[in-house]
Amino acid sequence: MTENSNVIVVGGGYAGVMAANRLTQRDDVTVTLINPRSTFVHRVRLHQLVGGSDDAVVDYREILAEDVRLVVDSVTRIDAAERSVTLATGGTVEYDHLIYAVGSGSADPGVPGAAEFAYPIAGLEEAQRLRPVLDAASAKAPVTVVGAGPTGIETAAELAEAGRAVTLVCGGVLGPYLHPRGRRSVARRMAELGVAVLEGPDARVTAVTRDSVRLGDGRTLPSEVTIWTAGFAVPDLAARSGLSTDALGRLLTDETLTSVDDPHIVAAGDSAAPSGLPLRMSCQAAIPLGARAADTVLSRIEGEQPSPLNQVFAGQCISLGRDTGIFQFAHRYDVAVGFHIDGRTGARLKEIVCKGIVKHLAAESRKPGSYRLHRVSGGAKRQELLRAARPADETRAKAADETPVTVEHVA
Repeated sequence: MTENSNVIVVGGGYAGVMAANRLTQRDDVTVTLINPRSTFVHRVRLHQLVGGSDDAVVDYREILAEDVRLVVDSVTRIDAAERSVTLATGGTVEYDHLIYAVGSGSADPGVPGAAEFAYPIAGLEEAQRLRPVLDAASAKAPVTVVGAGPTGIETAAELAEAGRAVTLVCGGVLGPYLHPRGRRSVARRMAELGVAVLEGPDARVTAVTRDSVRLGDGRTLPSEVTIWTAGFAVPDLAARSGLSTDALGRLLTDETLTSVDDPHIVAAGDSAAPSGLPLRMSCQAAIPLGARAADTVLSRIEGEQPSPLNQVFAGQCISLGRDTGIFQFAHRYDVAVGFHIDGRTGARLKEIVCKGIVKHLAAESRKPGSYRLHRVSGGAKRQELLRAARPADETRAKAADETPVTVEHVA
């Protein structure tokens, strides 16, 4: 008789849910999903929660396979040697294999006053905390959105469309990922909505107060509500558990998403750093990574060699209010091209993508193993990047070996 395997998935976001559902295709695998919330956070709609057009949550019963055991709790430590995790509420849960999918959240801005007076929105509770603050502010109150990535752009557009006086502080260029043509399209839409867009090296926030934002060039902008969307961070669970991570705390893995420290730990989503070359933070990356992580675990259970990562990207879609959006197409290795679709068609494409995410997860819950997009080839670009990185790694390692070590004796 085949021995049963216990698999724990830590984190119930896009990657974690896909991985948990996919693991249920084997009857001899018991799957436990540990997540701090009882509902699924649809992060690509958090800007809509802030704007009041969506609650950004989905019932797990809609997207999680019935055979997956959901434990509403937080993991405080992973004990790789004992193959167990410690829960915040006490007790431990043992595993044969673990999928690390803790996701990402807001980063410490590192700017005076930002932690006290600015509102991050990378997480559900953060967005929920901001909503009543906006409701309480007058319609003409100046609102500043810091950060010109997709979240910043979408939030600024959502609030401006609702009649808010919004300034978008880029800290660089508007939509860094976008092709210049796509960037011009977004800039036109921002102008239509009345959003003041501040770009360039001087458009960098150096301080935040209760009612203002100070920029690098000395300007002070009135800001009754300051929303911080710049940067991201990952939970420090891996580092606290003694596992190898990159500089941002993402779990270091090989190309099969297996931890470099332990073959029983596999990572997926924003918290994974395969070969030290992590993919762009996005659900577009997280869902295929979740499927790949599950396939790696299933291969190990079957005694087979897991397949390596082979990720493909299509582009990036950004909503610019409820009726306008842009779909920026890209090379399959995730570099934007000159073609994009904007306007109402762009908005419809964005909505199709948002609904499609939930449909992908729900489809995998009903028929585990049916998802296939993670097997579409991303081409040879990643292998080129890996080959280019190896000589540098070898040079650094050689230099480290040849560097004399000085031992200081401290009294």
